Amino acid sequence: MKVIDKIALALVIIGAINWGLIGIFNFNLVDTIFGVMSVISRIIYILVGISGLWAIKILFDK
Repeated sequence: MKVIDKIALALVIIGAINWGLIGIFNFNLVDTIFGVMSVISRIIYILVGISGLWAIKILFDK
């Protein structure tokens, strides 16, 4: 597995954990750590979104 694939997978896992926390406890870990919709939070959300798209590629790689 390439380094970029591992990074994308790690970000997808972070995003999934954050969504799980939001759904179960109504607790947004990213906003708690970096501030509600701060520049850093937005960058993290963008990177997680891009990683989700990249994970589609990983899913279909042979």
